[in-house]
Amino acid sequence: MAIPKTKKKAPRAAPRVKRGAKLTAPSWQGWEEWTGEKYHRFRDGTRAFYYENYKPVDLYPAIYKWMQDSGEYSKEQIKHCKAAPASTLSITAAITAKMLLDGMPDINPKEAEYWESLPGTMGQLKPSTEFLKKKIELGIEAGSKTVEVKAKEEKEKANVYVPTIQERIRDQAYEMAEPIDEWLEGWTVDKESFDPKGFDFKAYFKKIQPSQAHCRKMKSFWENDLLDFNELERMPTKGQLAKMSEEDADQWEQLKEGYNHLKKADIAKYRKAIETVNAELDFIIEQAKATRKPRKPKARSASKIIEKLKFCKADDKFSLASIDPTLIVGASELWVFNVKTRKLGKYIASNIDPTGQQRGDSGLSVKGTTIIGFDETLSIQKTLRKPPEQLKEFKDSGKVKLRKFLDDIKTTDTKLNGRCNPDTVLLKVS
Repeated sequence: MAIPKTKKKAPRAAPRVKRGAKLTAPSWQGWEEWTGEKYHRFRDGTRAFYYENYKPVDLYPAIYKWMQDSGEYSKEQIKHCKAAPASTLSITAAITAKMLLDGMPDINPKEAEYWESLPGTMGQLKPSTEFLKKKIELGIEAGSKTVEVKAKEEKEKANVYVPTIQERIRDQAYEMAEPIDEWLEGWTVDKESFDPKGFDFKAYFKKIQPSQAHCRKMKSFWENDLLDFNELERMPTKGQLAKMSEEDADQWEQLKEGYNHLKKADIAKYRKAIETVNAELDFIIEQAKATRKPRKPKARSASKIIEKLKFCKADDKFSLASIDPTLIVGASELWVFNVKTRKLGKYIASNIDPTGQQRGDSGLSVKGTTIIGFDETLSIQKTLRKPPEQLKEFKDSGKVKLRKFLDDIKTTDTKLNGRCNPDTVLLKVS
């Protein structure tokens, strides 16, 4: 007997949540003319519309907006309500606030009358704001606790002490110096067998990789001991002490008495050990200085470079106007004309950048009121005998013709010195 095939039931599609889409919300316009039944059904349908088409997170802001618009709540209460867990406020309260903002009345007498006429209903309809305000009160209460806890956590976090960079370096240096201190402690325990060269500094420093800052800090740890022992080496004689003031003589006597139990040989051993430590630390400091990459100077803007440059902005006699002086920086060539001496000159950069990328060490530049970076041999100037005609020809010349423009002028050439003044017109760069 064949088993009849059952038709598979199509799975129910998940509700489409058009979050952020431009949905047209149901309009409450004309509700005053509706019957109580129509109003009741419209309200239920509107609530369902928001349930099906919006996520709770999109609707909760309606509660805060309603609180603000109502004027019954302070900014602090609104802040606490925003901090409340979503479960405290409920999506129903959010939808209610949204409908009130859209124009729904707090209560409609016609709907209340219709509700009471329905079989099986109990009690009377209450204003929508009554339910909403109860939820808001719960939200404010829960949110205030959350805000209080967060404020306490932030205060505790702010009070957490954060050591400075210098303090971190000091603590790290103390830790690095522990094995050296243990080795030096051997001098206190047994001065006879102590070896002032018995610590392998090269191997140890290679292992811990101390920085310059660590080494400088470690040097200070044994500074006072070395200072005292160096003072003992130049202890004054009785005759010298007699010539000193009572205070100075007393300090020398105290130093002598403090180390009177030590032999000169023992002191020499300890001094040798400290000097060895310092020498190794100095070696690392100097080595780091030699291998440290020099700091790249901050690039100055072209406007900053030319700010002190003196030049003639415009000259009425020859109808000339200077170009933007910032164009000089990085240029391969610069044409200038002195309106007083009638000399036309061309600066040629000593280091021309063929790609035009304006590298820092290429092209012309300015230092104070002087053009720099030009070839002193190739950069020349000549006096114009007929300036109006020759300057007009200069303006009409292209790159190719300008290459031999100075060669065609039959006057003696002189070298340019780079100096600019209020008579110098900046004609052209390339």
